[in-house]
Parts: sequence; structure tokens; C-alpha cells
Amino acid sequence: MFSNSGASSGYRPKLFSSKVLSPSVSCGCGGLHTEGDKAFACQICFWDKITVTFNINNSIPPNFGEDAEQGQQKPTEEEPEIVSTPNFVVEVVKQGAKHSLVFDCNFPEDEISHGEGEEESDIFAIREVSFQPEGDEDWKETSYTLNTDSLDWALYDHLMDFLADRGVDNTFADELMELSTAIEHQEYIKFLEDLQKFVKCN
Repeated sequence: MFSNSGASSGYRPKLFSSKVLSPSVSCGCGGLHTEGDKAFACQICFWDKITVTFNINNSIPPNFGEDAEQGQQKPTEEEPEIVSTPNFVVEVVKQGAKHSLVFDCNFPEDEISHGEGEEESDIFAIREVSFQPEGDEDWKETSYTLNTDSLDWALYDHLMDFLADRGVDNTFADELMELSTAIEHQEYIKFLEDLQKFVKCN
């Protein structure tokens, strides 16, 4: 339904081609760009332009503090690892199109598994899908938005395959979490340093 002939070639686009973190990293169309707590990357894939945007704010699960306290009670166990799991937006733009197809995705607490057999569970989920004016950063409230909670599973699977054909799959999601965790840690350290300077200032 949403398949593309290029997907069968085994080519998998890599949106995050660089793991070097700095205030602004530009590596062409496959590059990563960061602006404080916001990061985005773009890639040309099968003549489509794919842009992924995420924000590290509030990306640490709220139950992490409880896990940390439990870890203190059992010193023999390893401390829980802080992992950033941000919501992220995938924008797909086709040449000559006036609108882009936008997916609002997240990392649910439980892995998503609704297929038959022993297939790998998805570690991320599509929450909403919408057509948006190409190039607009803000989500237009006037555009119809499809919530996937009431979506037929077959159509949902086709949408997930559509993203996977363009490199947005479990491997990508793992890389995004790793990258977001690194950026979150970097911004956290910077915030503490700035806070210390501000508080000391008379």
C-alpha cells in the first residue's frame, strides 16, 4: 500500500550521520542540528525529504526518581540508567507537494506489539498523523489530525512500514534515544553551571 521500490534494495538511510554534539553541527542534508533543547535532522530518501524533530525537555520518564530510590536501597545492584525518551515528529515532504505528511511519535512505556507471530515489537508508536502546510513549524489546529488510538491495525502497520522504508524504524529509534540522552545530559550540565553562576552573582 505504502511500499516504495527503493525499499527492496536493502538501502537504509541514516538520519543521524554524526554523533558529534555541539551547539550547531551541520553535515549537509544528513546532518544534525541542535538549538538548545531542540534537535532536528533531515535526509533525502527515495525523492522524499524526511525531517525529524525532537525536544529533550520533559523527556526523562517521571518514574525514574522512584527507580533511583529503589536502587539506593539495594547497593549491590547497578544504578538505573537515565535514558531520554522524547516525543518526536517525522515530516515527509514529496517533490512538488503543497502539504507534508506529519507523524507525531512517542516512546510508550510498554513496547507495542499487535502483529501475529514472534515479530519484533515496536519500541516507538505513532500517536497522530496529519497533513500540514510544507515548511510550517507549528502544527495547524485547523488541519484534520488522525489519532491512531481508533485506527485500524492494518492501516497502522502500513504507516509504520511507510516510516521504516524511509529509515524510521527500531534501529533509528534506538539511535534517537542515545542521541537525545547525550544532548539532555549535556544541557543538564550546562544548566547547573549557569545556575551556579547566577546564584553566586550579587
